[in-house]
Amino acid sequence: MGWINKLSIVLTLACTALIVYSCRISMGLAPISSIDYSKVKTISITDFPNRADYVYAPLAVEFNQTLRDMFIQQTRLQVVNGGGDLEIEGEITGYNQYNESVDASGYASKVKVTLTVNVRYTNNTNHEEDFEQQFSAFQTYESTQLLTDVQDQLITLMVDDITEQIFNATVANW
Repeated sequence: MGWINKLSIVLTLACTALIVYSCRISMGLAPISSIDYSKVKTISITDFPNRADYVYAPLAVEFNQTLRDMFIQQTRLQVVNGGGDLEIEGEITGYNQYNESVDASGYASKVKVTLTVNVRYTNNTNHEEDFEQQFSAFQTYESTQLLTDVQDQLITLMVDDITEQIFNATVANW
């Protein structure tokens, strides 16, 4: 085999490797805002108190911080303490767990945890977009586990889900 054939094989392999490496498919649904920044410059997000029957103290803190972070990271809006062009307020109204499925022995095999948040949204530049709505998310876990062992992980997942729902309903126009 001549040096030209070897060079041809090396170049072919190098090109193939380059093409394979550079052709990655990235999929995901990142929130995209449709804000008219010429009209809307500020947002105020009040702390959502936890008014659920079952109160887990870290829940409200995580929810409030995640909601603010979503708007800070995904928009160019300035977060203000009150009187923003957009205003979001509300409360955590539900944090519950239910037996979801039963195994052959008659005992629960999965437990469903649900988080519900009531949101009041005011667009001070276009009041036709104002609304009050409930958002909820749920996660399940095996009944062989204790809620205290999985609670923080489940809350993170549900909070991420709900804050994305709120973002989409308020500024993404989905």
